[in-house]
Amino acid sequence: MTLSAPLLDWYTTLTPETLGQTGAYYASDATFRDPFNDVTGVAAITGIFAHMFATTEHPRFVIVDCIEQERKAFVTWVFHFRLRGQDYQIEGGSHLHFNPQGLVQMHRDYWDAAEELFQKLPLVGAPVRWLRRRFRVQPTR
Repeated sequence: MTLSAPLLDWYTTLTPETLGQTGAYYASDATFRDPFNDVTGVAAITGIFAHMFATTEHPRFVIVDCIEQERKAFVTWVFHFRLRGQDYQIEGGSHLHFNPQGLVQMHRDYWDAAEELFQKLPLVGAPVRWLRRRFRVQPTR
């Protein structure tokens, strides 16, 4: 069994009722960073997931792949959720460092907020898509 297996099982079955188990997977001084958050501590990390459940409908993670070496792992995933009746999915990856006790010490999520979220939203989507087209390199002929 790998260090990340129990954590990934928890993520794929995460519910508001299992948020209290965060401390079983994260060190008390663990750090968590994603495009919107940069926090330290189990309570703050739990708060991020609680906010996810409060602001999205039916959120769930699907683990795609995991590469693990010593006490480090990189996990790719798809986050599925509904927002105001519309289905969304975000593809991303998580870089994890585990402490000697096997708890997550550092968790850094990587995903493109502009591509994966903003350009799909009704009000901000059009300007984001325009900007992406504007700065895209055009192929030479």
